Amino acid sequence: MATLAEIRAKLLAAENKGTGSNRPNLDNSIYAFWNMQSGKDSVLRFLPDGNKDNTFFWVERAMIKLPFAGVKGEPETRAVTVQVPCVEMYNDGSVCPILSEVRGWFDAKDETLAELGRKYWKKRSYIFQGFVVEDGLNEQTTPDNPIRRFIIGPQIFNLIRGILVDPELEESPTDFVNGLDFRLKKGNKGDYADYSTSTWSRKTRPLTFAEQSAIDNFGLYNLLDFLPKKPNSTELEIIKEMFAASVDGEAYDPERWGQYYKPAGLNQQTGDPSVTEDSEASYVTPAVTQPVYQPVSQPAVQAAPQPAASTIASDSKAQDILAMIRNRNNG
Repeated sequence: MATLAEIRAKLLAAENKGTGSNRPNLDNSIYAFWNMQSGKDSVLRFLPDGNKDNTFFWVERAMIKLPFAGVKGEPETRAVTVQVPCVEMYNDGSVCPILSEVRGWFDAKDETLAELGRKYWKKRSYIFQGFVVEDGLNEQTTPDNPIRRFIIGPQIFNLIRGILVDPELEESPTDFVNGLDFRLKKGNKGDYADYSTSTWSRKTRPLTFAEQSAIDNFGLYNLLDFLPKKPNSTELEIIKEMFAASVDGEAYDPERWGQYYKPAGLNQQTGDPSVTEDSEASYVTPAVTQPVYQPVSQPAVQAAPQPAASTIASDSKAQDILAMIRNRNNG
């Protein structure tokens, strides 16, 4: 288990480097706290990563959303979004073809291109594990293994991270004897879910006998196992092709891409492998959720819902953006 000093040192090093700019839950090892009613709260106890090489008790996930105006051959289909992995999350020197293109849009110092770039920029979330000490969901069924996974968005992550740099904190929050519980509180700001009043307990609590027994019996997850499968060279070409089609305002083509990546719930006979789909929270996002989309080749995790992006194909402003991008690429 990493010490608190090691965690702080690594966070400080990262800061000094600087940083770049409701479907059913079929695998209820993920605790779907985002389904809590507003005003409810749950108490979580985070645990260390089973991967001894990970200083932190979380792993970062980075995904890119590709909006399409609809589905080819299905004129009644509304706008859909396909979510693909950003290969830069694997920290092995891989270069994301989408971010490589989009970075140039920001460098152009053109606000119209920058606005489009933000649409295609990677979206971060964080995978944790731990116990549900108090259940604000009132779950009807729970898994045999009480060690749950939590998919955390940036707002909650910043609250979790904040205590680690508090000089008054003496032990890691994941310490089995002197650790801290985290009270996750769901509220609303207008039409958006809000978790900003979530807090750490100021009193340490040792793990109970049942909690310690669960760790002994089941072991801790290696959180890296729950990152999306890294795309191979063929899949990277598919991602680049879908990205270009999305920017050009084309419809999603299940015959071309359905074997690799597709919108969740798209019932196409593509011969795709079966997939177990999890759900993920929305973080300061509209309270009304909609399906989100994942690669079919690995367990899906639902990300924060967003407004449908159906205007790319028809909006004259979008056509101007496309012309700018093409002119820039030809220049």
